[in-house]
Amino acid sequence: MPILWGVTLLWAFSFSLIGVYLAGQVDSYFAVLTRVLLATLLFVPWLIRHHTPRPLALRLMAIGALQLGCMYLFYYQSFLLLSVPEVLIFTIFTPLYITLLYDLLERRFHVRFLLSSLLAVAGAALIRWNDLSEQFWQGFLVVQGANLCFASGQVFYKRLIGQQAAGTRQHQHFGWFYLGALCVVIPAWLLLGGDRYPQQLQQWLILLWLGLVASGAGYFLWNLGATRVSSGQLAVMNDALIPAGLLVNLLIWNHDTDLTRLAAGSAIILSALWLNRRWQPVHPDTAE
Repeated sequence: MPILWGVTLLWAFSFSLIGVYLAGQVDSYFAVLTRVLLATLLFVPWLIRHHTPRPLALRLMAIGALQLGCMYLFYYQSFLLLSVPEVLIFTIFTPLYITLLYDLLERRFHVRFLLSSLLAVAGAALIRWNDLSEQFWQGFLVVQGANLCFASGQVFYKRLIGQQAAGTRQHQHFGWFYLGALCVVIPAWLLLGGDRYPQQLQQWLILLWLGLVASGAGYFLWNLGATRVSSGQLAVMNDALIPAGLLVNLLIWNHDTDLTRLAAGSAIILSALWLNRRWQPVHPDTAE
C-alpha cells in the first residue's frame, strides 16, 4: 500500500500539468510518444544487462501496449474534450472494471470487493459530479476507453507476476512493458500525429518530468505495488487519485473546488480502503 499511495501523490500532478500546459498546445500523439520513449530509455540499462525469457517478454509487451500505449491514446484525447476535473471524475469506474475483470479471470466473485469498489465510486462521484460540459458523453466514452485499458493492464500484470513470474526482480524486465507501448504509440504518431510541437522550455521540461518520473518510475512502481495488495485494495486505490488530483488542481492552479464535497468524498474513499483491510481473505491474491 505505501507504494500505491506514493504513486498516487506523484500522479496527482500529472492531470493538471497536462490539462494546463499541454492539452490543445502540444500534439497529443507527440506528447504520448515522448513520454513512452523517455520511460523506455530509463529501463534500457536493465534490459541490456539481464536476459528475459521470450514468453515473459512478449507478455510484458502485450500488457504495456494495452495498459500504457492504448490507454495514453484515449487519455490525451480526453483532455481535448473535457476539463481536468471532468477527466478526473470520469475515471471513477476503474475500480469496478478491476474488480469484475479480476474475479472473472479467477472464476470467483468477491462481493465484498465489489461493494467497496462501489463505495469508492460513490465517494468519487460526490466530489465532482456537477457542472459537466456539453461534450461530456463523448468525453465520457473516451475516458472509459482509457479506464478499461488501464484496469485490464493492472489485472493482467498482477496475474502474470503472481502465476508465472513470482520471485523475479521486476525492474530487470519491466523495460519490455514500455517497448510494447512503443509498438502502439509510434504507428499512432506516424499516422495521426500533427505538427504542434512544444514551443516553450517549460513544455519540454514538463514532458521530461512526465516521461521519466510519472511514466518511467510511476508505472513500474504502480504495477509493483499492484502485485503486493489484494485486487480489492488495488481497485479502491484507483479512485484515491481523484481527491488527490483535485486538491493539487485547487492548491496550485486555483481552480474552484467544493472543499466540503472534496472532504466528504475523500472520507468515503478512505472508508472503502478501511473496509478492504477488514475484509482481507485468509489467502490474499498478492505476489511478493
